[in-house]
Amino acid sequence: MNDNKYSGASEAELGFLKEIVRMLPAGLTVQDAQGELLLVNDVAAAQLGMDGSRPSRDLAPRQEACRQALISGRAVVAEEALHDGAARQVLLTTHRPVRFDGRELLISASSDITEQKNFEDQLFRSAYFDELTGLPSRRVIEHRATGLLAQGRASERFALAFLDVDNFKHINDYYGHAVGDALLVELSKRLGRGLRESDMLSRISGDEFLLLLSPIQSQEEVAEFMQSTLERLTAPFFIDNSEVFASTSVGISLYPDHGSSFETLRQNADIAMYRIKNDGKGSAAFFDSSMEREALARMKIEQSLRQAILEKRFCCAFQPKVDIRTQDVKGIEALVRLRDDEGVIQAPGSFINLATELGLIDELTHLVLAEIVKSIDLINETFGAEATISINVAAKQAGNPEFMRSFAQALDDTGFPQRFMIEVTEDAFVAKNHFQAEILPMFRKLGVAISIDDFGTGYSSLSALADITADEIKIDRSFITDIHKRPRNQGILRAIESLSEALGMTVIAEGIESYEELAYLQAATKIRYAQGYYFSRPIFLEELKLATPISSEARASVTNRSTQQNRQGYSRANGYRR
Repeated sequence: MNDNKYSGASEAELGFLKEIVRMLPAGLTVQDAQGELLLVNDVAAAQLGMDGSRPSRDLAPRQEACRQALISGRAVVAEEALHDGAARQVLLTTHRPVRFDGRELLISASSDITEQKNFEDQLFRSAYFDELTGLPSRRVIEHRATGLLAQGRASERFALAFLDVDNFKHINDYYGHAVGDALLVELSKRLGRGLRESDMLSRISGDEFLLLLSPIQSQEEVAEFMQSTLERLTAPFFIDNSEVFASTSVGISLYPDHGSSFETLRQNADIAMYRIKNDGKGSAAFFDSSMEREALARMKIEQSLRQAILEKRFCCAFQPKVDIRTQDVKGIEALVRLRDDEGVIQAPGSFINLATELGLIDELTHLVLAEIVKSIDLINETFGAEATISINVAAKQAGNPEFMRSFAQALDDTGFPQRFMIEVTEDAFVAKNHFQAEILPMFRKLGVAISIDDFGTGYSSLSALADITADEIKIDRSFITDIHKRPRNQGILRAIESLSEALGMTVIAEGIESYEELAYLQAATKIRYAQGYYFSRPIFLEELKLATPISSEARASVTNRSTQQNRQGYSRANGYRR
């Protein structure tokens, strides 16, 4: 500070003021109209790199702000970003012009807001960018698309593609969530290849992405691009010493052909994607009006299903498991059926998958158990008090410890848990959710048996079967149909039978529908038990109520009566099993 310019103050006063300014927590500078710095306190010197502690900063933007403040004669507040390599420091500075002792001076006070700005940037990124992949969020791509729509030029076409990773839950279950997250990162990189600056890829939820292609010339151009993108995804992903294969189903809508708003275009692309999911996955389809009609029909079924669960309009049918040597009933399988609004019985093919997808399957399973408990006396009178009662549990449920704990408790609350057998498909055993280690012990403790349902249609192998702890294995109908004239299936059946016998598991043949199939099993195998329309169609509770109690010796006549009905033309379509 040039003390001779302030001769009116004593040396002591000036020294005291300088010490106060030096110790201020904010950076403070004073400069004249020519830009000469008259005073710089310690904090300002450190901020501006004037104390030798760091390289000098580029102060040109600051000097320009100071010049403008002096010219205008008004205070200026500005954020100043000062960079030191990759590091960034942000200052909030107030430049205030003052007139002192006949001179125009500028006082600048700066506070370090770097931490606050970093936090704001973090909030911005979390709001507008996906934390895992770094891709823009749905909000960003919606803003971009809405901006294109606002231009109102239908001649400038664009495409919106909805992408969903196929079987991602299974990948998560089998390999673990860390591999699943890494897969999404690598997948986003492959999806992003070949995009122009005007295009945008966004991750909008777990395994769902949106892709905006703008501008486009034709549908054929988009189809060609999406085909090349899907081909890139066919190569395996090498993650955490695992070779992971993944595919993506894609639905595409075009502007203005398929909508004039972002939400309409997104919904129509979503509808097209679900068509691909239902048709086999791993490819792309453009939206058309027929898909919209299907989506409306699906929505109607969904609403009806929710209402049916609310009103408990579900009922049970029971199909016996029969000893093919004696015709005695070994057990029964509870099969859920839906009564529609008109009272017509609907087979599970029309609602089970949707119930699973909508998260309603847990409630539905508990409803089945409640129906069994309510009718247990009637069940015992008809099929015998020793018959096991099988209930189907979806693989998704089997991998959910929370549901399985609640279901185990519900079985225990019946007072006769040892009567029950849980039927799960084989993929529940091989997934990394460790069904055997985490879930199975709960049911073993209660005396509940475990059955492997539909064996041979999923991830089955003889080595996998050797590692499975179960009481019963049900060989899928696809292996049993016309078994008497299919030598290869006969060989597979013998292998499964031998291994199951060695492991102490009971074998049940599913889907017996002809005398020839039964005769082959009786003559050429050791299989004791079977289930199918040849013995009995599923029997509803209403039919049980009409029947008179029967003795254990005559109980097999239930299946005989049903067999006669089946031979008179009753088809599987009237009540095929879940």
